[in-house]
Formats: sequence, structure tokens, C-alpha cells
Amino acid sequence: MRSPIQTYLDELHQSLVGLDEGALADYIPELTKASPDWFGISVVTMDGVAYTAGNADQTFTIQSVSKPFVYATALADRGVDIVSSKIGVEPSGDAFNSISLDPQTGAPRNPMINAGAIATTSLVGGADSSAQWQRIASSLGAFAGHDLAVDESVYHSESATGFRNRAIAWMLKNFGVVDGDPMAALENYFRQCSLLVDCRDLAFMAATLANGGIHPVTSQRALPAEHVERVLSVMATCGMYNYAGSWLFEVGMPAKSGVSGGIIAVLPGRFGIGIFSPRLDIKGNSVRGIEVCKRLSRDFSMHVFSRDGHPSMALGRIYTGADAPSRRQPFAEMRACLVSHAHRIKYLCLHGYLAVDGVEYIIRKMIHMSTDAHSFILDLHQVDGISDCAARLLNEVRQSFGRNGTAVVFSRIHARRAITVPLKRAVTRGDRGYLSFEDNDLAVEWCENRLFGETEQPPQAVTSLADCLFFKGVPVELMQKVEAAIKVYAFAPGDHIVKAGQVGDSRVFFIESGQVSVLVPLQDGAHHRIASLGPGMNFGEMVLLGQTTRSATVCADTAVTCRVLESRDLDNIASEAPVLKIVLLENLAGNLASSLRRATQWIAALA
Repeated sequence: MRSPIQTYLDELHQSLVGLDEGALADYIPELTKASPDWFGISVVTMDGVAYTAGNADQTFTIQSVSKPFVYATALADRGVDIVSSKIGVEPSGDAFNSISLDPQTGAPRNPMINAGAIATTSLVGGADSSAQWQRIASSLGAFAGHDLAVDESVYHSESATGFRNRAIAWMLKNFGVVDGDPMAALENYFRQCSLLVDCRDLAFMAATLANGGIHPVTSQRALPAEHVERVLSVMATCGMYNYAGSWLFEVGMPAKSGVSGGIIAVLPGRFGIGIFSPRLDIKGNSVRGIEVCKRLSRDFSMHVFSRDGHPSMALGRIYTGADAPSRRQPFAEMRACLVSHAHRIKYLCLHGYLAVDGVEYIIRKMIHMSTDAHSFILDLHQVDGISDCAARLLNEVRQSFGRNGTAVVFSRIHARRAITVPLKRAVTRGDRGYLSFEDNDLAVEWCENRLFGETEQPPQAVTSLADCLFFKGVPVELMQKVEAAIKVYAFAPGDHIVKAGQVGDSRVFFIESGQVSVLVPLQDGAHHRIASLGPGMNFGEMVLLGQTTRSATVCADTAVTCRVLESRDLDNIASEAPVLKIVLLENLAGNLASSLRRATQWIAALA
């Protein structure tokens, strides 16, 4: 089944593909050969799932997007103290190629402008420039998840025209920021900018930072954890040059752009984003790339200062209708069906505040289980709220599953507006809306009925008490005496047949037709349903064990007809034929044991 996240990215790409503002970078001649129409988007989750749209496989040179990763490499190789003594972390407010040095120390303001990046490249570990280059290439390859090649034509073009960068390199040498030959460090800088990547590579590199320095697919650590926050901090304040302040205000994610049209954005613990579109604004940032990030931030609540958390935390226990069936006593045909098929009813217990990344994770789990799923019950008891966009994704996946014959229902929302309002807003015109149940027992019973109803129809009425499990094994002649003592009562929907706390009622009820619910009172005045009973089932039988006070309320859900037997009439028959009570007590004991097993099964499923 198609993921709603994929659908969103395709629609986002389509809505922006006609945006033709900006121009190709021309100060590096080779960059003018790019097609201005290239446009790719990629989003990678913390468990390594990549969603892409457009020209996500189109390769291009990484350019300045390499800077945070080389800075990360220098921190890992030289340590914070040495790197900080050579390169600052203050925003410059200047363009990427500005000559922005601290007036007292001569150190570059930060590692994201060219001066700082050249200095950073010179600090990477290695006995000589060749070894340093091997270290840079392997480090960036670890972030991407595979080796990266150099575009030699772009490298030579940059080297042949990089006069301003040569001036910057010699100035760094003059202030003692670069040791050794500054031209060797500069050539490595040109090479790192000429590494070939595609949109998906950028998203994985960003996701590696979002994942604490560990690549989400290879599980290789690309950066020690203690340096991740430093890299992200500098990206947040300096990554977009003289647009950095507005970027953090409007988009709110650590990011880095490059003049080839690439942008990476990082939402720690949640997503890595890569965009490629070579049309640049006057500040050297991709026009479409900025607009993509604005839309993602707004629609997916990705601002770094909003709520966050690892998406897997949105999903707790997963279990099935076989682990936790409804509390009703199914008739024989339904019991046989559920034994074979109840595992196709899937419970998913959701947690916390549901944002887009958490719901995306949940949806992928549902898609993975969909091959043998007949119904999904989303238990929202421990959900604090849900974002509008996350609610839209849930609504879309509910409709998509429904078209394929799989039901998605909600349980235990309990009228909480932080959940109901976004879910109602997500319902589109022509959609009949979502199905919500007060508790899981009601939800799973509905799913069981749906599962059973596709193949067989439940019995509408029971014509003989001998068909009831309660009288299983009773001799025919004794059943005739029991039938003679029976009285028949009819109840309307909503009638209370017995009430909790009722004293002195010694009747046993056998359902001939209709459905009833067994409810126990709660301290707040509400009730909790503990069972649902239908034709052929009975209630009130505990009077046979001497219980004189009703412990639960039994309410008619539909029109109900019951055959009723007074316990004193049963005693009279049993006084002449003790075997009657022996058989009935054996059946009652078996029913109690079965109820205990079901309760234990529920506890095990929920533990």
C-alpha cells in the first residue's frame, strides 16, 4: 500500500516544480551545465526508510553542504580545544565567500563560510595532504553510507577559477590559522566540494546527524556522539549564511546549503532531509529547497523548538484478537472461526503526542502487518494529542485500508478534544468518518463480528434450552421438566434486565434472541462492559452458588427475549433428580474456568 508520506512528497514536489525563480551559479563554470529544471526531495527516517520525489537520483556536486561533515571530522580527529582555537562558532551575517575573520585573533568566524571551511579542511587528521584527503573521503562516505566519487571536471573548474579562495587561504596562513602549505589544504577543499552525491545521499547524511552520528542503515558510527550537538548548533546558527537568522525563525532546523543547489536539514531524533534544485536566490540558497523546507516544517511540525521525541515512542504494544478476544461468550460456529482467524485483528497501542514522524512509523508498521490483517484497532488511551497533519495521515491510511477491505477503528479516545478535533478536521467531504469505540472490548467485538460475518451468519434465535451450553449433558427427561418450569420475558433495547446491587433476585436467564451487555459500575458513576452475550448464552447463574446480590447490571442492547428459570424451581426438580445439579455445577465450573483463562490471556496481552 502507498504511504501517505510518499503521497505528500509527490504532491509537494508537483506544487513547486513550476517555481522558476532564481538562477544557476555561474562563478564555477561547470555548474552552469546543470539543468535548471532538476528538482529532487528525499526524507529519511531514523530507521533508514527513504521517501523520495522528483529527480532524487540525479547526481550533483556536494559543494558547501560538505562543510558540516568535514567540520565534524576535524572535531573527531583534533578535539574541540584545537579546532576552537583555530575557528570560531559565531554567525557572521555575511555571504558564503566573505573574508570574515576575528579582528583580534584572525580566526574565521565559523566553519560554514569558506574561510572557516578551508581552515577546517586543514585540521583533518593525516600525516600529509594525501592522507588528509583519504580521511575526508572516507568520513563523508560513512555519513552517506557508501563511497563517494569526485567529479574531476568540477574539481578542475573550481581549482582553475578559485582566486578568491586562494587569497583567503594565504590570509589564513598569514594569521597562523593554517599550518603547512595552504594550497594543499585548499586543493583538498576543492575536492571535497566536488564529491558527487544525489538527493538521497544528502538525506542519509542528514539522518546520520539526526540519529546521533550513527548511519540509520549501515549502523556505522560516522561521528562520536559528543560532537553531534556541536555540529548541529553551528549549522543552526551559521549554515544558511546571511539567511541563517530568518531560516531558524521560519523553518527551525539545523541546515546547510550549497551553490550546486543542495540543502540538508536535520530534525534531531526524527528526520534527515535532502533537497536538490540548482536555481539559487541572491544569497546562494536553492529557491525550491527553501520553500520545501518551509512547507515540511509547517505541515509536519518540524520546528526544532516544537515537541519532539523518537518516532518509535509513539507505538507501544502490538497484539492480536487471539491474544485478547472480546469478553462475550461466542457460540460454537463463531468460536471455531475466531480460533482460526482472530489473529488477523491487530491492536496497536499508541503513546504520547502524535506528530507526523510518529504516525509515519505507525503507518509503516500497519502496512507491514497488512498481509494478514483484517482489522486494526488503534488504542488511543495513552495519547496526549495529535497534530493536524498527523491526523490527516491517519485518515488517509484509514481510507486506503478500507478500500482494500481492511478496517481501521479507534478506541478509548474518551472525548478528548486534543484528539477528536484534529481527527474530525481530517475527515474529507464524502467520507463517512472514523469509527470510535469507548473501550477495546467493544472495538474487538465489532471486529470479531465483521470477521465472522464475511463467511457465516450468527444464529438469530435459540428454540430449545437443550441448545444452551449451560444444560450440556442433562438427560432428555430432566430437560423436559426444566422446560415446563420456564417463563418467557421480552425486553426492549435499553432495558435493565437486572441491576447491580439488586438483592433477592434468584432467577437464571437464558437468551433466546437478541444481544445484552454485562456492565459493572465504576466509582465515577459510569459503567465498564465486561461481557456481551447473545442467543444460547445465559446470565445470573451465580445464584446457584448462593449469591443473593447482583454484582453487575445486564442491559438489553437490542430487543431481547429470555427464558427465565427460578432457582427454587430448579431446586425442586433437583431434589428428585440430584444428577441435574451435578451436571449444571460441572458446566458452571467449566464456564468459570474458561472465563478465568480469558482474563489471564487479557492480562498477558496487556502486560
